[in-house]
Amino acid sequence: MSRYDPFFRGPFPAGVQTVQSLDSARNRSFPCEIWYPAAAAHQGQDLSPETQDVFTVPQINTPRRQAAVRNAAAHPGAYPAIVFSHHSGGHRRAATFLCTHLSSHGYIVAALDHSEVSAPELAIQQGETREQRTARMQAAIASRVPDVRFLLDRLLSDTAFDVRPDPERIGIVGHSFGGWTALAAPETDSRFRAVVALAPGGASNPRPGILPVTLTFAWGGDVPVLYLVADNDVCLPLVGMHELFDRTVATKQMIIVRRADHMHFMDNVEEQHEAVRNMTFPEELSWIPREMKPITELISGEQAHLFVRGLTLAHMDAVLKQSGEAQRFLEGDITGELAARGVEALAYHHARAGGTQ
Repeated sequence: MSRYDPFFRGPFPAGVQTVQSLDSARNRSFPCEIWYPAAAAHQGQDLSPETQDVFTVPQINTPRRQAAVRNAAAHPGAYPAIVFSHHSGGHRRAATFLCTHLSSHGYIVAALDHSEVSAPELAIQQGETREQRTARMQAAIASRVPDVRFLLDRLLSDTAFDVRPDPERIGIVGHSFGGWTALAAPETDSRFRAVVALAPGGASNPRPGILPVTLTFAWGGDVPVLYLVADNDVCLPLVGMHELFDRTVATKQMIIVRRADHMHFMDNVEEQHEAVRNMTFPEELSWIPREMKPITELISGEQAHLFVRGLTLAHMDAVLKQSGEAQRFLEGDITGELAARGVEALAYHHARAGGTQ
């Protein structure tokens, strides 16, 4: 029997579709990306530049590729499903390295462009006052969990697709504001059975200009959560990650990747990091580029992606697929496994709800 290794690509080619979904209750239309296990006829096409999907992201015209085949035939069946939530002002394809990896291992993954980038009424207004900006941001915060609940409703109700999400095996992953979204969603929706929070917001003492989001952790049950965080995160420092971890009343684990910053959880790490470091921010956020280290002093995007995709998959396999191999992997020498692959990390500790392991 082959050894469990969540860092490697899975047996399925990854397919991807884009759908436009109308939330009639809020009169908002969302572009949604859905990744899924594709038919064997597409084997290798998701990894070949000649057949991979090519797309552009808002405000950036440079074409990008993702390791998936656009509108590929699906491998029919029922699969666990994962909702992905992007960072503030981001987009649904912010972490295709992760979403395609999960779908290659037999998951349906769905993401949308959140309300702050999809709803015209939440767009930045020229010359807006401080009060108007505060009201807009509060509206964006209030929209986040309804957005992911709507996306999950849409995913579960779609009958025109050959792959079906298993309603009893639903997870959620998010980065930054999306990490907060992933931690906030179980407060009002018991369908989410597993959480991975990537450098999440929500700590009680955010830095100047960072969204003032809060969390109750009143989940009504044990929703196992994995925190994946960075020790050089300028925007959301490690002290806040420890606070959130300590407040989490559920089975929990936190792994800290060394020499990484906030952008290491996204596609195109080197490009994104240096773009932010050279960006002109409003006064209340001007500390961000000043404090960021050059990317040459941090780990590579390839190393960061290996860390995120492997550990996220292992957590979802352990919880949603009830994989004993994945559970033993997470309870084993994770830092050794990562070190063998050139990634330095710290495992904070592993705790089950109601006690520490």
